Amino acid sequence: MLSLTLTSSHFHLFLTLSLFLTSFVTDSATHWSDTQLLKELKNNLNPVSITPGSCIFSWDFSYDPCDNLFTDKFTCGFRCDAVVSGTTRLTELTLDPAGYSGTLSATWNLPYLQTLDVSNNFFSGPIPDSFSNLTRLTRLGLSKNSLTGTIPSSLSSLSNLQELYLDNNNLQGPIPVTFNRLTNLKRLEMQSNKLNGVLPSLSSLNNLYYLDLSFNLFTGRFPSSLPESLVQISMRNNSLSGALEPESLRNLNYLEVVDLTANRLSGAVPFALFELPSLQQVALSFNEFSHLEAPYALEMHSGIIAVDLSNNELGGFLPLFPALMPRLSALSLENNKFVGMIPTQYALKTVFPEAGIAPFERLLLGGNYLFGAIPSPLMALQPGSAMVRLVDNCLYRCPISFFFCQGGQQKSFEECKRFSRFIP
Repeated sequence: MLSLTLTSSHFHLFLTLSLFLTSFVTDSATHWSDTQLLKELKNNLNPVSITPGSCIFSWDFSYDPCDNLFTDKFTCGFRCDAVVSGTTRLTELTLDPAGYSGTLSATWNLPYLQTLDVSNNFFSGPIPDSFSNLTRLTRLGLSKNSLTGTIPSSLSSLSNLQELYLDNNNLQGPIPVTFNRLTNLKRLEMQSNKLNGVLPSLSSLNNLYYLDLSFNLFTGRFPSSLPESLVQISMRNNSLSGALEPESLRNLNYLEVVDLTANRLSGAVPFALFELPSLQQVALSFNEFSHLEAPYALEMHSGIIAVDLSNNELGGFLPLFPALMPRLSALSLENNKFVGMIPTQYALKTVFPEAGIAPFERLLLGGNYLFGAIPSPLMALQPGSAMVRLVDNCLYRCPISFFFCQGGQQKSFEECKRFSRFIP
């Protein structure tokens, strides 16, 4: 096993290349294979994309890349720290977002590299299998390029990886099931690709706290088990279907944000979701949920701040419990099928909240079948104090003199009676 020591000066080099390649000096402080990789990387770029002043423009291989930190030959884009057998090894390679185009098909053999980030460019082609040689890598950033093909399962061998950014590319296919081996992974971003298939179980990633799979083509059910370490989940704009099972949520005690907007989830919005101790934001709009389960305890200690359940198929009477949630300040139930009268507690929380209770700053109830009179406390609400919307219901007298009645008509008497004969 190689022992490595760090130089006292800890070379910090950030480099940018020149247009001409020359032979490298024989007695080099930089490991020859590291220099060769930098040359390969430059050779695979479209020369037109290497603009003057960009990072790669300053790379000049007539000088030792890792031995010019304090000279006028200093270049940018990498860092050299590890000294092995008298030679210096690259530990970080970061390209500036300068619009480089080309492929990443160089032979990636940098065993001491810990950070590789080439995000915000126009790299194309598949993700190289040779990335599996980067065995000490802790951060891999490939965001916002034009990468294609499938995610290679060989990435699963990067056992030290903590952050993986593959978002905003044109990647296709499923997430490799072998990703369960990435047990040190803390952040996984794959949003805005064309990934598809059923989501694999990621429950073994017990250090993962941020997961974003939004804007893809995933199908099947919401995962039955997820890492208990998760703080934020975003899977919006996919084609997930079926019920959101309480068992998949119960142990997510650190979860603060869940966003499943624009899928095809159905059945109940489970009460277990509202009982998660750390949850702050819930976004489930534009799904097919049919009813909303109330938590068992009406005396709520929830920390939830914002709930968006708009544009579903939710029916029945408006539930009382949102008005009892002490920190809830934004509630959207628009464009569902709720009936009945608006509970007075909704109005009191908006206009006259109790001490220690957050008021409704955003209360959106339009597009339902609510009927009856407007709760009297709302009559005292002044424009600009809260965003309240009650349009497109079956309310008795909602004149445009009230700002929360502006922007649309109430449903016709005929439409209201067709929906429910109990609407007066």
